[in-house]
Amino acid sequence: MKAEYEALFTPWKIRDLEIKNRIVLAPMGGTCLFGWMEPNHFDKEAARLLKKIADNNCGLIIPGIAPVRDVLGRKWLYQNKGKFKQLAKFMDEVHATGAKLFVQMTAGFGRSMALTEPLAMLAKNKALNTLAKPIIDAEYLTAAPSPLPNRWADGVTTREITQKEIREIIYAFAETSRLCKEAGVDGVEVHAVHEGYLLDQFTLKYTNQRTDEYGGSFENRYRFPVEIVQAIKSYCGEDYPVSLRYSVLSKTKAFREGAMPGEEYFEIGRDMEESERAVKYLQDAGYDMLNCDNGTYDAWYWAHPPQYMPLNCNLEDVSHIKKFVDIPVLCAGRMQPEVGAKAISDGDIDAMVVGRQFLADPAWVTKLMKGKEEEIRPCICCHAACFDLTRHEGSANDQDFNDTVHMCRCAVNPVSMNSRHYRLTRAKNPKRVAVIGGGIGGMEVARILKIRGHEPEIYEKSDKLGGIFIAAAAPDFKENDKRLIEWYIRQVKKYHIPVHFNTEITDINDLDADEVVIATGAEANHIPIPGAEEYAMDACDYLLEKKKVGKNVVIIGGGLTGCEMALDLFRKGKKPVIVEMKNDLMAVKNLCLANSSYLRDCFKTNNVPVYLESGVKEIGKDYVIVEEKNKKITKLKADSVIMSVGYHSTPIAPESKHVHLIGDAKKVGNLRTVIWGAWDTAMKI
Repeated sequence: MKAEYEALFTPWKIRDLEIKNRIVLAPMGGTCLFGWMEPNHFDKEAARLLKKIADNNCGLIIPGIAPVRDVLGRKWLYQNKGKFKQLAKFMDEVHATGAKLFVQMTAGFGRSMALTEPLAMLAKNKALNTLAKPIIDAEYLTAAPSPLPNRWADGVTTREITQKEIREIIYAFAETSRLCKEAGVDGVEVHAVHEGYLLDQFTLKYTNQRTDEYGGSFENRYRFPVEIVQAIKSYCGEDYPVSLRYSVLSKTKAFREGAMPGEEYFEIGRDMEESERAVKYLQDAGYDMLNCDNGTYDAWYWAHPPQYMPLNCNLEDVSHIKKFVDIPVLCAGRMQPEVGAKAISDGDIDAMVVGRQFLADPAWVTKLMKGKEEEIRPCICCHAACFDLTRHEGSANDQDFNDTVHMCRCAVNPVSMNSRHYRLTRAKNPKRVAVIGGGIGGMEVARILKIRGHEPEIYEKSDKLGGIFIAAAAPDFKENDKRLIEWYIRQVKKYHIPVHFNTEITDINDLDADEVVIATGAEANHIPIPGAEEYAMDACDYLLEKKKVGKNVVIIGGGLTGCEMALDLFRKGKKPVIVEMKNDLMAVKNLCLANSSYLRDCFKTNNVPVYLESGVKEIGKDYVIVEEKNKKITKLKADSVIMSVGYHSTPIAPESKHVHLIGDAKKVGNLRTVIWGAWDTAMKI
């Protein structure tokens, strides 16, 4: 292990509880030991992942949120006693590894409940909600301190939660904590004065307009989380550790509008002055640890930072509030081990909290300890499987239902929270498999085939591996995408998979193979705009620097690729303009709002022009003519024009019994569909 990491592997204490090292698994929705959307139970899938993480030297494990009252069925968490017996057995397994585990519970979601269209319909219609109430009560799930606009669904206003409901929730925290303690759980975490969830909404002035003892003054706004910890301590004893998930700053400018890193803005949520007071107040109330980051659902990219956010983005703010308390303070948010270790060594924080990297590679801590950093499969902060709650103009949470009920899976590691489906077995009849295309899909299918005992060979028409992902990884903020390509190249070498470079296959009948996997990807679409062929370039031309761009760049297409190019251009000092036919940027399903809202807020804050519901009529040598929604014709100055209007599959042969299409060659998607599709194919050959 490198000396720069040593501080991470020193013991520390939460009250009298000693933790063996200072790496903490961040609680992530979906990894809950009691299930997520479904009625509460002991969740074996989550337990498998958490045990693997414990086996691999994580010091403190905090599973994802457990609502104290079920989302489906409305049963209280403490009512199903049988699961606590299973939990007790699991705790013995965890403790055998030397790890400790806290259970995190949440009071609820309030206006942050990610309503899908069906749930939004129930929330808007009292009669329908009454009929559905025995199964799911959208009105209760969205209940907030005050009537507020839902973060996700237009036209939904939350109702005010009652004092009776508050008392029920407080009791549920206390009784569930008592049962957890009996089961051997090392402590509990209260979720959360953090991220704009229900408890946080009580503490924030812009979401709490109550006139009773839970609203108004500072003490009243923080009363709910204070009464929760006091109840837990009364049931479990003063020495039982209770952590609080806490956002130092709200980073929020308005409903549905967050603040950019480094931006000067007016904070409508919790500012630093209040946070300095709040952390001391919450410590004195009984909380034994603060598990910190920043943000609300209105500024979601602080709590769930995409790759566009700075590394260690919350560390400065978290380090500051540690000065005002005597209890351990933890920091999450794109934390790097070397930076976390230095912050711990300097006394700025007590431990480093990491979430999604554990999904990408549950063994990353062990690899770090053994000096095998190059073997760590990197998280690319895409949220494409772990948390792809989606919103764009005119939609509620436009997420596939399967993802809604199965969160915290991983785009780059299909096994995480999905191990019952993605299981590898040795092939009974090993085969020679020709893999055509050396992109991510081609490398992944070859890797899994090799692990299963087959003999794959990759045929790549260029002189390097990586395919279209080389272009996707080109912007400076895609450092982990670049690391992923490098990881795959090392995996191909590790498993001694033959690669035929500069070899373009045009006829699969020329191959001496039992099976053929076609991973040839996709080609850029072209739309018939006058002047496009002469004056416009494709996205890859720009990303791979095949063509240079001038100062004023018009991007035709406001999907994810177009918006990421606009961000890249803006950061390079260029003046990008986006022209999009739809009514919003990135108006697609299953693109996480943390990612898309960062880009939208960035363009709005920095005055990057965006023309929605607009079409391009003509491209000239130094201009683009745009027709806006109101039929207004606008002439944009354009030194360069980039076309980003999607892709179409380019398989070299159709699928058949022994010919398999994967990735974009089968259907244009994202990295998740590429990697998961590679596994699906490799498992059945």
